Amino acid sequence: MDHKVIAKQYLITGIIWAIVGALFSVFFRLQLGFPEDTFPVMEKFLGHWAKGGKLTPEFYYALVTMHGTILVFFVLTAGLSGTFSNFLIPLQIGARDMASPFMNMLSYWFFFISSIIMFASLFVQTGPAAGGWTTYPPLSALKEASIGSGVGMDLWLIAMALFVVSQLLAGLNYITTILNMRVKGMKMTRMPLTIWALFFTAVLGVLSFPVLLSGFVLLIFDRHAGTSFYLSEIFIGGKALPHIGGSAILYQHLFWFLGHPEVYIVMLPGMGMASEILSTHSRKPIFGYLAMIISLTGITVLAFVVWAHHMFVTGMSPFLGGIFVLLTLLIAIPSAIKVFNWLTTIWRGNLKFTVPMMFALGFVSLFISGGLTGIFLGNSALDIHLHDTYFVIAHFHLVMGVSAFFGMFAGIYHWFPKMFGRFMNNTLGYIHFFVTLAGAYLIFWPMHYEGFAGMPRRYYDYSAWESFKQFGTLNAFISVVVIVVFFTQLLFVFNFFVSIFKGRKVTSLNPWGSTTLEWTTAIHPGHGNWEGDIPEVHRWPYDFKDDGNGNDFVPQTVPLKPGEEAH
Repeated sequence: MDHKVIAKQYLITGIIWAIVGALFSVFFRLQLGFPEDTFPVMEKFLGHWAKGGKLTPEFYYALVTMHGTILVFFVLTAGLSGTFSNFLIPLQIGARDMASPFMNMLSYWFFFISSIIMFASLFVQTGPAAGGWTTYPPLSALKEASIGSGVGMDLWLIAMALFVVSQLLAGLNYITTILNMRVKGMKMTRMPLTIWALFFTAVLGVLSFPVLLSGFVLLIFDRHAGTSFYLSEIFIGGKALPHIGGSAILYQHLFWFLGHPEVYIVMLPGMGMASEILSTHSRKPIFGYLAMIISLTGITVLAFVVWAHHMFVTGMSPFLGGIFVLLTLLIAIPSAIKVFNWLTTIWRGNLKFTVPMMFALGFVSLFISGGLTGIFLGNSALDIHLHDTYFVIAHFHLVMGVSAFFGMFAGIYHWFPKMFGRFMNNTLGYIHFFVTLAGAYLIFWPMHYEGFAGMPRRYYDYSAWESFKQFGTLNAFISVVVIVVFFTQLLFVFNFFVSIFKGRKVTSLNPWGSTTLEWTTAIHPGHGNWEGDIPEVHRWPYDFKDDGNGNDFVPQTVPLKPGEEAH
């Protein structure tokens, strides 16, 4: 029940899922890059789904679906929030553990059971769910619609329902802990930005995941109880089905009402950790602490009122579309405030280009370049052309896929010494950073051009299309880079697990010279985190200045000197 143990459970489960999800993308990129060729190695992994080394179209869709589901939910939601909320919240606010350690443990085991069911669905005879990670009806609501709408879809829905339970248990716990268990002197305005970000992440999850659950429950009813929430006037093989009066669009509203807050559930932890890491490794106070908190609040509020920008082409009223365009473009303002504050934090700082710092800088870079294309897509007139093309894939992979991963990597490299009392290998860390950053841009930048040309996503083979044949070599190039980047991630996994046992030992309590509370505990903190009393907090978390004793930082636990003003 110790929060530090649960954090490690989340992290290692997330890493295993990340390998699976990334491997799936390698398989379907082989098909997209080399549609004429066969790869016998695929048959070893995928059996009759890749007879003779050629992916079947049905399984191509299953791979795309599971890749999205695994990485968005199981890695970037559970793996990211689960790890860092659990690990950092008690340590950085000065609590012995979570408000309810038992509920915390339950949240992990619900995630674990959900993982087992999702993993089992890969081995069902008719294959896993294959309706896209958004599982829109009627494809997902009718068992006879496609081979991937059979048992695999049921297992997907059950796994996702359990996943939501896990997220709700965790989120309520995080919120309660932050509001009720701060140590003496730790006012809300003295909390590190990581805690603010994780707090808003939990708020987003608690308010939006129940809506997704209701959407899934209604989908289960449509599949098994003969209801018509999402189905109406459907013919299969010329025969009318008895369903009448449902709306497939209703499902999209329920899904995206979680789906857009979900983007920020994925992004906010990275934003908080980047703020902390950029400040620490620039040896400079974070710029605009209050503006950072207000922009986090703004993002959290706006995240709930932009969901229909995923639905501009569903035939919604153009007037309503215009309102969602306005709200969508508004969310760029708090995001831009954060970007300017990060850039101003490192401006003329005493930069230490450590591995966590590199990943935090990479996070900001990807957040900017991925975010800018969101302005294109948020415009309903442009979106009519760009919707469901490779432009969308390029946009969201850069801004919430790779960028969130960079935030996660930055956090892992930075807090690894606190988690395991050892350092990760620096050389491998730098290789991991440079190859992944270059690879991310080489994979997703060209996809913008394919999207401009109108190339639709989720197609199995483009070689028969006169208009998209021109991208054959480009697709092959992207696929080669994907393979290189995948093996680089295995290098990270190797570095991670070997460093736990063989890494350079941490000798000082505070290896990065941080000001926050987690570095006041023992190198290997036991249950309850602090031996004796929890230290009292006297100042804000980013006091990087000369302390008069030759250090360039003042920890939060140091009392104010006579005449010194509180920040």
